[in-house]
Formats: sequence, C-alpha cells, structure tokens
Amino acid sequence: MNARLNIAALALAASFALGSTAQAEEIRVMTSGGFTAAYKVLGPKFAASSGNTLDTALGPSMGKAPEAIPNRLARGEQADVVIMVGYALDDLIKQGKVDPASRVELADSRIGMVVREGAAKPDISSEAGLKQTLLEAKSVAYSDSASGVYIENQLFKRLGIEEQLKPKSTMVPKIPVGSVVATGDYQLGFQQVSELLPVPGVSFVAKIPESLQSVTRFAAGIPVGAQHPAQARALLDYLASPAAQADVKATGLDSVTR
Repeated sequence: MNARLNIAALALAASFALGSTAQAEEIRVMTSGGFTAAYKVLGPKFAASSGNTLDTALGPSMGKAPEAIPNRLARGEQADVVIMVGYALDDLIKQGKVDPASRVELADSRIGMVVREGAAKPDISSEAGLKQTLLEAKSVAYSDSASGVYIENQLFKRLGIEEQLKPKSTMVPKIPVGSVVATGDYQLGFQQVSELLPVPGVSFVAKIPESLQSVTRFAAGIPVGAQHPAQARALLDYLASPAAQADVKATGLDSVTR
C-alpha cells in the first residue's frame, strides 16, 4: 500500500510541476559528482512519471578537466539543467550563463573517510582522533573538487599538520577517491560521503567531526537559452521536493533546511 502511495505521489508531483501545457521532451542534464548518486535514483523516477527522457552528462563542478560543467558550457555544449556545487553555480549565474531565477537548493554534502575493505577502521569521531589518524597514515588521497580543495588548503592547517601531510597526501583528479583506496594505492581516502558510498572495495569509516566539516551545498539551475525550460523547471522542482528526500538521504547527502 505504501509503495502504491509513493508511486502515486511521485506521479502527481511531476504532473503538477510539468503543467498541463508542457509536452514531454528530452532534457539535457549536466550533473557533478556529489549529487550524482541521488540523481541516478531520482532521474528515472521523474522520467517514468513525467514522460520526459533524460540525456545526462557527468562532470565536476570546477577545474581544468574538459568534462567540467563550466568548460562544457564554455565550448557551447547545450544543457537544460546543471546540477553542481552551489558557489560554482553562482559563478555561472554572475557570468550570465544560468538564469538566476531558476536556482534551486538541492542538498548538503559532508566530507567522510574510507579505508580499504577489510582494513581496521580508525576512530575519527574527534578532532584529536582525526589528527592522530592522519599523522599515522602512510598515504592520504582526496578529490580535486570542493572537498579536496578544503582539505588541502584548510583542514591540514587547522589541525596543525600541514607540513607532515604534504609528502604523503595527493589530490586525485577525475576518478572517485575510493577507487584508489580500493586498489591499495592509498591508505586513507577523503571525499564527499555521497561519492564514497557507491565505490566497491572500500569501507566507509565516518564523516569527519562536525567542528572540522566543510559543508558543500549542491544546487541546480537552468542555463540561459535552454531548449526545454518548462520541463527543466519540473525536474528541478521534483529533485528539491519532499518526495525526493528519502532517496537524497540514502545516498549520503543531507536535506536542505527550508
């Protein structure tokens, strides 16, 4: 009975957002890593209930990689929806590339840590525990996106261990940090929780202490000149809706307080 109610609620929400005059279309979506796991669950549900199809391109919110969303837009790739780190989206809005009125808050993402599957899980529940774990580690990996930039530029400094960590820590571009921990190339891996959980071969340890967290807000918007703005708006409304929050949380993200 609950499953039937949930399906009905999803269909109703999507139909309401679409409006009676919008036709089903193929929506071009660009999404970055932190929200991707949630999107992979929610996207098919939206497509099934609305009749639209989703053409999805993955890429980071920032950086020099050609797959990065700002770089895709800069070379003229078309998109109806972009899902990315909030402050990176704000940059695109300032550049006139995304409609400021379309911005929607989606979720908050916190940083966590993994070890190779089967390895002992250290206690990082306190600042002292995290500091000791980092000092004792033989190697540390973190991402080249928002979480990794914070770890490299701020976290190590806040813990007073920047010089000790420099020789044994590496920023990993493009690929999930968990993947290089799973192979044994690095002992510890740090990234947003939603990007760590789907990786096979690693064990999730915990989020870093809240007093040291850098919370990344994920948001979405509609690029200027989008071909299907009505359908794009319906997708954004659905991703931010109460009906989507159970799936958002299941992928390691935190709901935005509204």
